[in-house]
Amino acid sequence: MDSSFWSNLFLSRWSRRVVCAAAIFVSAAAWAEAPFPSRPVHIFVPYAAGGGVDILARTLGEAVSRQWGQSVVVENRPGAGGVVASQVLVTSAPDGYTLMVVASGHATNPFLYPKLPYDTFKDFTPISILASSPNILLVRADSPFKSLADVIAQAKAKPGSLSFGQSGNGTSTHLAGELLKKLAGIDMSAISYKGGAPAINDLLGGQIPMSFNNAPEALGQLEARTLRALAVTTTKRSPFLPDVPAMSETVPGYDTEVWWALLGPARMPADLVTKISRDFVAALNTEPVKERLAKFGASPIGGSSKELDAKIHADYEKWGTIIKSAGITAE
Repeated sequence: MDSSFWSNLFLSRWSRRVVCAAAIFVSAAAWAEAPFPSRPVHIFVPYAAGGGVDILARTLGEAVSRQWGQSVVVENRPGAGGVVASQVLVTSAPDGYTLMVVASGHATNPFLYPKLPYDTFKDFTPISILASSPNILLVRADSPFKSLADVIAQAKAKPGSLSFGQSGNGTSTHLAGELLKKLAGIDMSAISYKGGAPAINDLLGGQIPMSFNNAPEALGQLEARTLRALAVTTTKRSPFLPDVPAMSETVPGYDTEVWWALLGPARMPADLVTKISRDFVAALNTEPVKERLAKFGASPIGGSSKELDAKIHADYEKWGTIIKSAGITAE
């Protein structure tokens, strides 16, 4: 065979390689530029299935999935008050395909876990505040306490005689009690439980005189009239319990709530953050989502990335002093 045959064969093979390489490049470019989302999105829930955060994530996941035409996969990754899931999130690519729904404890974890494997502010992208709910001060239906003022009066008359149940050291229900102690100038003992349900069980059994609980845990017992609500912890009355006073009506300046928000890893592009936030806010404003949230006492918010960032910083500052002064650490 002459040299031209081998030359043509070489050129033919080289050409095919160039064409294949070009095809791969074009395909990669097309993938990179494909409208978000072009594949399933994963949302971490840092708590066990069945709780308020899990219900919220799955409800919104279903609604957003219909908007996007892509699957939204909710993954429960409980452990250490959200630290386990957060550690995985911060190592994920900032492409919007790995997100996390957190509770308000995200802002206080730096005080409860001094050696966090991430930076609460630098290693996350705040996307949107999703919803909020009050905590509720509960007593048994036959309790002699008819109002928050009654509780404060006894606590002042007999310092240290009262205790309150709460769902774990550093939780929103624990901090709600500590804030009451500080602003009302009273002394009560915090009894820590592994979740809100055990605290309610002991309250029903008469082992403790009162308990701070999340709305999702309390509404069923309130409807059954086995427990009575003395006050909600938000600055205004809850639309779900309009006849129950707000704490601030008795203790001026008192205001705390449980809030839930959507985070991504650091360095997410601003336009991607805006899109995801907008889509989740749209989902929050649909009637099926509103109805689902109302069943566990939550109100949709739908705040922006900047508003969420400000909220995290505000709660960090607000609760840091209280956690330190009370000597609260994670269990």
